[in-house]
Amino acid sequence: MAAGTGRRIAFVSGNFNVIHPGHLRLFKFAKDLSDFLVVGVNADRAPGTSVKLADRLEGLEALSVVDQVVALDGLPDEFVLALQPDIVVKGSEFEKRVNREQAAVDSYGGKLIFSSGEMRFASIGLLQQEFKTTNIHNIRKSPEYMRRHGVTHAAVTSTLRQFSGMKIFVIGDVIVDDYITCDPLGMSQEDPTIVVAPIETRTFIGGAGIVAAHARGLGADVDFCTVVGNDGTAKFVTSDLERLGVKFNAFVDMARPTTRKQRFRALNKTLLRVNHLRQNPIEPGIQSKMLSKFDEVLDAADLVLFSCFNYGCLPQALVDEMSARARKKGVMMAADSQASSQMADVSRFQDMSLITPTEREARLALQDFDTGLAYIGERLQCVAKARNLIISLGAEGMLIRGPKENTFQSDRLHAINTSPKDVAGAGDSLFTSTSMALCAGREIWEAAYIGAVAAAVQVSRVGNSPLNVRELIAEIDGIDHASDDAFEL
Repeated sequence: MAAGTGRRIAFVSGNFNVIHPGHLRLFKFAKDLSDFLVVGVNADRAPGTSVKLADRLEGLEALSVVDQVVALDGLPDEFVLALQPDIVVKGSEFEKRVNREQAAVDSYGGKLIFSSGEMRFASIGLLQQEFKTTNIHNIRKSPEYMRRHGVTHAAVTSTLRQFSGMKIFVIGDVIVDDYITCDPLGMSQEDPTIVVAPIETRTFIGGAGIVAAHARGLGADVDFCTVVGNDGTAKFVTSDLERLGVKFNAFVDMARPTTRKQRFRALNKTLLRVNHLRQNPIEPGIQSKMLSKFDEVLDAADLVLFSCFNYGCLPQALVDEMSARARKKGVMMAADSQASSQMADVSRFQDMSLITPTEREARLALQDFDTGLAYIGERLQCVAKARNLIISLGAEGMLIRGPKENTFQSDRLHAINTSPKDVAGAGDSLFTSTSMALCAGREIWEAAYIGAVAAAVQVSRVGNSPLNVRELIAEIDGIDHASDDAFEL
């Protein structure tokens, strides 16, 4: 049993031919009373079964609230005696009946509890789909853009396959994102406050961590360097990135927590975000350790990605020294400096092959909030000495600026996904995949299109999940198989 020692175990059993809201409420109730929920599934020969055991097991294993699913060979009370869970939970309808489990739990001091859970959890299955479902075909084509720059889907697919085996060094602020799905209860009667009840929490790697995870998911060999606190959040980051195959180099700063952001969501909308972080620069000793690690991997690196969220991981002196050493070795560099609720200056990353600010971030870097966007792009590219520039415009797509025919040209590519579910991870996926395409030797026009496809996939689901080449090719296939007329505006 995977529960481990010292953890309270709850047990629920049944046929579970079809998982319905009543089951979900019961599971949630049982999990709230325990640390580890085991669900027993009756054999095909049990009375009332109408679906094959394998299918019933698969349906239950897909539920995040269930920790372990067990196929029962005998009666449930026999398994209870063997497992000896702390709590056995049965529906309220069984309370007035004879329950064989009662004698079993009495024999070792367990407890049998009857409940049908709370009515407000009836929709938890639908809520979970927000995290599991990816709608990759809410897209519209960009035939004019593709014709202008000679981009074909066959070429894009070929480029994606070249990501495998790239050696990438990622450095920047790691973030842990909690998505807390809530049930909206209404307005407080004491004061004008919205009242919600948390239902489920999903935790994702974010920040520079998801950039590293995206690169690894797309096939690269990734070394990731960051700073963390001495806390449980850091342990989660370490475990998750190691699971994903990222070579994780975390330097502990006792003066800060590992950056964590909590998003409280109801009815597919974010109500509130709470940030747990420090923004002070890392101390010189940690900077020296990061620089030493950088030197270890630089000779073999194809690409260096600076993923800055302005929480102190990338002081200017460290950025300048790493940039100088990478330039000397001829290693390609790209940078993204995000400023959602803080100040940032993406132009401090000099001589990059790519920078990818939002319009607000571009204007912050120049302290120019009045002039036209085209001029902003031209000026920022000059100030930052960037070979290529993408200014993200959210639902309006992106402004791209790069070399073409012995000069610098600008173009616009609209947002490919027309029905985004969660735009929080769009920038990271765009930055990672576009940079990798440039590293593969592609021009910015094809690379930006690949970035747009990656962003389309990412915003089609809630929460940051690492990209993979298969998803991107599926998106491209969806574009290829759609008619031109279907996506005309």
